[in-house]
Amino acid sequence: MMATVDVMDLYRTQFDRFEKGLRNGQSWTRDIRRQAISRFFDMGFPTTGNEEWKYTSVAPIAKVPFQPAKHQPDGLTSQSVLRAALDAKTENRLVFINGYYAPEHSSVTRLPEQILAGSLTAAMGGAVAGVDSHWARYASYQEQAFVALNTALMKDGAFIYLPQGAVLHEPIHLLYLSTGQDEASASYPRNLIVAESNSQVTVVESYVGMDDEAYFTNAVTEVVMGENAVVEHIKLQRESRQAFHVATLQIHQDSGSSFLSHSVALGGVLARNDLNAVLDGEGCDCTLNGLYLADGNQHVDHHTRVDHVKPHCTSRELYKGVLAGKSRGVFNGKIYVHPDARETDAKQTNKNLLLSEGASIDTKPQLEIYNNDVKCSHGSSVGQLDPNSLFYLRSRGIGLEESRALLTYAFASEVVGRIRLERTRSWLEETLLTRLQ
Repeated sequence: MMATVDVMDLYRTQFDRFEKGLRNGQSWTRDIRRQAISRFFDMGFPTTGNEEWKYTSVAPIAKVPFQPAKHQPDGLTSQSVLRAALDAKTENRLVFINGYYAPEHSSVTRLPEQILAGSLTAAMGGAVAGVDSHWARYASYQEQAFVALNTALMKDGAFIYLPQGAVLHEPIHLLYLSTGQDEASASYPRNLIVAESNSQVTVVESYVGMDDEAYFTNAVTEVVMGENAVVEHIKLQRESRQAFHVATLQIHQDSGSSFLSHSVALGGVLARNDLNAVLDGEGCDCTLNGLYLADGNQHVDHHTRVDHVKPHCTSRELYKGVLAGKSRGVFNGKIYVHPDARETDAKQTNKNLLLSEGASIDTKPQLEIYNNDVKCSHGSSVGQLDPNSLFYLRSRGIGLEESRALLTYAFASEVVGRIRLERTRSWLEETLLTRLQ
């Protein structure tokens, strides 16, 4: 357990105040919230004595008396929101400022009538039937301290619902903006995406720091997929360089469904991403791609777990890291094959490029298999730029720094090139080139 009594008392006071302010429509969440905050107090913040947090200390988060973030939309114009959104052409956009839904900056004009996208708080308050059967049912607040804290204190987030057979060709962008506060603040965004059988959607989830200040984002996203549903999820983490970012993405797949994830981490002084997929139906397909760039004193941690519960499922993972300065990366991935998951086909790969002597990476790919009829593999690599390739480029008249940037871009672009959404892919390619130069 980590956290002083004073900090724990602070969270207890915040929960008591928050619970009293719950609207009547959300009274059904009280029991779950109380269980969640109780579990958080039992567990405390994780320490490096916990195997899942062995290489990442959250002491900088645990010791700060974060106050609940305030809305404070002052100073944000439509132009600044569009710049943060990367793409002014995206019609379907849900904007949140410090964790609060901002309808004045949001737009869902291109959604068919049967597809729902809006505030999760409004949906939980009775506007949408059936939310109670999914909210907080997948991401485990019983076992994960940050999920427990989010479950107890979440105020708002996005709710997306696609009925059976609905296909949305335009992406939905969930944009979370953090602005300057009078004191160290924390927000707890919560997203729920429900894709019924034979539906299809692309969701971009991005986090952007509008000011170079310290704050804490603790986010949870739950994705529930029916039979043969198709979901592409793109996460862009561009927090302030002084911010803390801890996020959990929990996926539950039914038979024949296909989930594709792209996770890109660029910001934050300490960032942790947990991605857990449960393949709970025959014939599921799950692909997880990730890219993390860090320099200075940044610390970026990725944990993935793919549970193959049923037979005939396929999963693929490719995570790449580029680390410079005195930054540190962590990758811990596990493929877990359950006893009934025969004919599982799973592959996990983690590759890392160290650009300086002070950069480091702790990588730990794992397989845990309880069925003999499987095809599984995993591997990792850590290295530096190939001197022969550098020599080749320099012999063609390309300068040293330009050669290093080109080779690093080539290494990272394998992940970026897999993003199907052209506008997002193009922005990432330009960002990579600019940052590497």
